This record gives sequence, structure tokens and C-alpha cells, in this order.
Amino acid sequence: MRVVDLSGTSWRKSSYSNQDGGACLEVADDLAVVPVRDSKDVGRAPLVFGVGAWSVFAGAVKRGDLFE
Repeated sequence: MRVVDLSGTSWRKSSYSNQDGGACLEVADDLAVVPVRDSKDVGRAPLVFGVGAWSVFAGAVKRGDLFE
């Protein structure tokens, strides 16, 4: 397993997050991987996805294909 140092990472809240403080997903850009974390629990380790896998997932979310 590869270890990714995210200590200096700049996080941004996803545009799909609930702006009322509910479902807040943060991602980091411009890395060789796509780390994702819960903004309400930043001390927990983020999930880290490959760029290709994240692109497939994000495309499915945008199309609404996840729950069919």
C-alpha cells in the first residue's frame, strides 16, 4: 500500500455538499490521487481514490446513475 502525505494539502468543499452544514464533503485538487474527507471529522483519515476511479464515480453522480 502506498502512503500519501496530505499534511500540507489544501482542501475545498465540494460544490455538491449541503451548504447548511449537513453532508459536507471536501476534496483536494492537483494531486496524483483524489483524497476525500468529511469536513465535520477532519481528524479521521481521508479516503483516497485513483484519478480514473474518481472520474468514473463523479460522472455517475452527475448523471444520476448510482442508484438505478
